[in-house]
Formats: sequence, structure tokens, C-alpha cells
Amino acid sequence: MRSKNGGCFHCSPCAIISGWGGAGAFSDGKLNLSTEIGGQLDNYIDKDRVAELIEYADDIYLEFGADETVYGTDEEKIDILKKEASLAKLKLIPTKIRHLGTEKCAEILKKMQEYLRTKIDIKTNNKVKRILLDNGRAIGIETVKGEIIKGKYIVAMPGRAGSEWLKGQAEDMDIKISNNPVDVGVRVEVPAIAMKRLTDAIYESKLVYYTEKFDDRVRTFCMCPYGEVVTEFSDGITSVNGHSYQEYRTDNTNFALLVSTNFTEPFKEPIAYGKYIAHLANILSGGVIVQRLGDLELGRRSTPDRLTHSIVTPTLKEAIPGDLSFVLPYRILFGILEMLKAMDKIAPGVYSKHTLLYGVEVKFYSSRLELSGCLETKVNNLFAAGDGAGITRGLIQASTSGIIVADEILKRRNKNK
Repeated sequence: MRSKNGGCFHCSPCAIISGWGGAGAFSDGKLNLSTEIGGQLDNYIDKDRVAELIEYADDIYLEFGADETVYGTDEEKIDILKKEASLAKLKLIPTKIRHLGTEKCAEILKKMQEYLRTKIDIKTNNKVKRILLDNGRAIGIETVKGEIIKGKYIVAMPGRAGSEWLKGQAEDMDIKISNNPVDVGVRVEVPAIAMKRLTDAIYESKLVYYTEKFDDRVRTFCMCPYGEVVTEFSDGITSVNGHSYQEYRTDNTNFALLVSTNFTEPFKEPIAYGKYIAHLANILSGGVIVQRLGDLELGRRSTPDRLTHSIVTPTLKEAIPGDLSFVLPYRILFGILEMLKAMDKIAPGVYSKHTLLYGVEVKFYSSRLELSGCLETKVNNLFAAGDGAGITRGLIQASTSGIIVADEILKRRNKNK
């Protein structure tokens, strides 16, 4: 985990992406109240039904203390921004967002845990060795300590941190899996005023751009108005992320720019590819690299002295000034620069020599398991859901996927009464 006054503690497993609440517990808690963002649940059930369940999940967050404010409801402002984005060759995907805040998100999840403790047994720090089967039916799990826990229904929701584990389990059970794209890029930090018109109207601007040279998809991700840049540590690799709080503000706004890559045969290891790039940044800097956009354009590394000439003060103090061109492949770096230039047309000041780029940010979207409409695998009574199953990419759709599974299990229990 990361302290307020220090850097990443290199917890193993990473406290930011593991444990109760998974990657959501210490995220800045954005609930994207749209079927278009944060997952692919409409591939499994009707889109209208997904919308209903998202609303149901949102109500639960409200019940446990989420802020009632919803951003992205001013359709007139959004229409204006969509037109401006279109002229800049950008696609703005409007979405309503409820923002919990990093400190509030952990508090809400703690309340949920306390509520559930009165109804179920919760075991943490128990690594599962394997899922137990009998004649094509899931019957329980075995932990690495040798403990056997039986169950009529088994639900695997290991989160992003457990995606490799679930992939291994799926392969052992001959469950078909397919690769999701890997997203590689940087965390961008600019003066908050440069993004204010966008963040005031939408809070998190979901912008998509297709590069002129390679036709690659580049997108904004996890926009953090008045937030700070933070680190994550997993599998020996330090990468970058962003947070924003309800009660604490900086003078900067940060967001990720990610270039999506879909690999074809014979390459089957997109996660390994992303980890390799992140590891390369770690080798060069011992952690995370920060570089001024102006220095990158001039083909030189940033230095501590050059950073003092920037009007943007880095919020990630432990980032090491360096040169991202030694880390990121040309194609990815080219796409990021194209996207920044396009964004500058709707948010002047984004493409500035003072803009800070932190690297790298990598999103390892889990291998996607083959699932039925109720998120059941080909193994009877074995369900998989959430980010770890490769079908969601955010808090609200991950929550919704759990509701889909719970609904199906309740139907079966009631039918068998």
C-alpha cells in the first residue's frame, strides 16, 4: 500500500489490488452507471437488464454511504463537448458517474464487510490450490494448506490480482478461454484548470481516438480531477495509477492514456508482454519514470532540475525523472502523442511542454472465460464473475456480475425446494 507521506511499500500481495474489495478497495471509487463502460455484461444478458442491475447495485452503494451526487447529467453541456470532440477526431462516450473517493470507497466496503459478517463466514489469506470436481460438477475447493471446503455452488471471483490463477484453473478444467487486449500507456498529469470544463461537466471524460498512422485505439482511462498519481506493486512489478479523494484536493488532474493491442496467432501471452514493458521501466528507474512532454519532444531525458522548470508539480514524489522513449515501443508512444494533440483541441493546455508523463501504466485484462448467460462455466454449478473472469473492468459492472450469479443460484435453490 502507499502512505500519505511516502512511497509504495511493495506489499506482497499488493494491498491496493488484493484483499477485501480487490482492486476497488483503494481505487478512487468511480461507479460508471452505464452499460457502455466497464465491462461486457451485455454480451451475456439483455442490455436493458444490465441497466436495471447496475441501478440495483448502485442503490446498494448508496445504502452503505455513497455520495448521492451524480456527474454527467447535463445533456446540453455534454452535447456541446461531443461536437467539439468529434471535430478533433475524438469520440466522447458520455456516462453518468458516481464518485465515492478513495478514502470513502474503503469505508463503504468496510461497512459491507461488517454487514456480511453477521450472515456468512469470511476467510481471508486462504489461497485456493484447486477447484474440486465430481463427474463434471463443482463440489468445493482445496486450499494450499490442505483444507477441503465443500459447497453446492462455487463462484470464482478472484479479481485482477487472481486472474492468472483463474486462467490456470480454467485450463486444468478444459474451460475455453480467449485473450482480451492488453492496454499499455502512461499516466498524464496536467494543471486541473486545463481539464476543468470537461471534469466539471462529466467528471471522467471517456475519450477514444484512432491513430492516423497505425489506426490503433487510444483511450483515456481513470480520470482523477484534483487527484494524485500513485503506484501499484504486483508480481514484483511497480506500475502507475491515479486516485482522487472526496475531501482532499491537489492542483492537478491526472488520467491514463492507453493504447490497446490485440495480439493474433501465434502470440498468446498479452499479459506477459505488458509486464515486460512495465518491468523495463522498473529496470531503468527502480520504479516509475516521470518525464516532461517537452523533454520527450526534444529527445532528452527529464532531470530533477528540468522538472523544477515545469509549472506542473509532480504529485508522485518518488517517481524518477527519465526518458520514456527507452521503455515504450515506438507505435505506442506515437499513439499517445497523437492523442494528446487531439485532446489539446478540446482542452487547451494538455499538449504542453509542462505536461508530465508517468510510465508505465498497464491494464492486464484477464483472459475471458467461456460462460453461459448466467455466467456459469461448462462445469455444472461453477460460476465465474468480475474482472478476474475477463468480463468486467470496473466496480459497478463487477458488482453487477455478482448479482447475476447470485440471482441464478437463488433460482436454482428455490426450484429444488
